[in-house]
Amino acid sequence: MLETGTKAPDFTLPDENGNMVTLSSFAGKKVILYFYPKDNTPGCTKEACSLRDTIEDLAKLNAVVIGISPDSSASHTKFKEKHNLPFTLLSDPEHKIMELYGAYGEKMLYGKKTIGVIRTTYIISEDGSIEKVYKKVNTATHGEDVRKYLEG
Repeated sequence: MLETGTKAPDFTLPDENGNMVTLSSFAGKKVILYFYPKDNTPGCTKEACSLRDTIEDLAKLNAVVIGISPDSSASHTKFKEKHNLPFTLLSDPEHKIMELYGAYGEKMLYGKKTIGVIRTTYIISEDGSIEKVYKKVNTATHGEDVRKYLEG
């Protein structure tokens, strides 16, 4: 897990349309970078819709939302269309960026140790440093939690 105050590692991944997106291209904006396990699952849908429902407020606060999961670009396209998600979803099928950010590894799931995506959100400041880390995410209120944090 990366710590607050450190520089967010730059990366490039394909989005839902297959276009390559680079984190550093968002310099000058706050980036809400969230890692989630799977498109169209109950918790991931709640989290995405929670962020969707606060997107206008987040935009007014000079923030963009980027989601990353192991799903394919095609899966992301369907997920975005089904839930009217107005933000970028990136594909990391080999978990390289997830591992770099500490969002993939051993976790507890229903009382059992398993290996997988660790639901994590980073708020990256305009200068590219990590401002806040959400290690525990309430999927239903995550958008509001982030909005309240950004508003101070």
